Amino acid sequence: MSYTPVAADVAKLRNQTGAGMMDCKKALVEAEGDFEKAVDILRKKGQKVAANRADRESAEGAVIARVNEDNTLGVVISLNCETDFVAKNEAFIELAYEFAEMAIFAATKEELLATDFHGMTVAEKLIEQTGVIGEKIEIGAFERIEGPFLGAYIHAGNKIAAITALSAKVDGADEAAKSVSMQVAAMNPIALDETRVSQETIDKELEIERELLIKEGKPENIIENILKGKMQKFYKDNTLVHQSFIKDGSLSVADYVKSVNADLKVTGFVRISLA
Repeated sequence: MSYTPVAADVAKLRNQTGAGMMDCKKALVEAEGDFEKAVDILRKKGQKVAANRADRESAEGAVIARVNEDNTLGVVISLNCETDFVAKNEAFIELAYEFAEMAIFAATKEELLATDFHGMTVAEKLIEQTGVIGEKIEIGAFERIEGPFLGAYIHAGNKIAAITALSAKVDGADEAAKSVSMQVAAMNPIALDETRVSQETIDKELEIERELLIKEGKPENIIENILKGKMQKFYKDNTLVHQSFIKDGSLSVADYVKSVNADLKVTGFVRISLA
């Protein structure tokens, strides 16, 4: 005689997995009432969906930044999906926050994926949710940062998030770190300062500017001096500490931080964006 699941079991399975009522009912029938087996069946369904969607773009999602209790270690992760509809779902965003909290204790994305999540790994939870939601769900980017004092900023809509490291925990550091993280989110600097810009980037910029100056007919003997000025402007526009502070254009970011405390410096930052 075939097994017919009771409504309470279907509801219990649905609450645990988030799968649809009919999917839960079918899984229980296939598992002949074995609840754990039914959970496995739903996971396997998710795994099949994940495989079928492996080449699908998961460019939507939520970016979350979290910092530990003493503000010395932080992570930014993205939980990616395929559509904005899913990205805005409250349960999806809540899951992204849960993963971000767990990520504080992981050194790498691989370590996060192997972390226990209520009896399964994060990787298994992602497979399960892929089956439940019907979209490819994955941890996209993972950035970790340490420093004497960290502050985070998540832009409205959860599409961009950043964490900034400051050189010391001083009065006003909390607001300063958040404000600079907002700067990082908005202005997307390529490096902390000119010493952190890759030689490849510098060489490419010099090549472009040199060709423009030659086309303009500038004499060879003054091109090198002009290039020095061009690179100074490039660093001002593209490196964090030299950028104009978005809340007060009369200050650079470095000057703003010094206004909080004369000895305070920005020591690093991380940023992830889906925008």
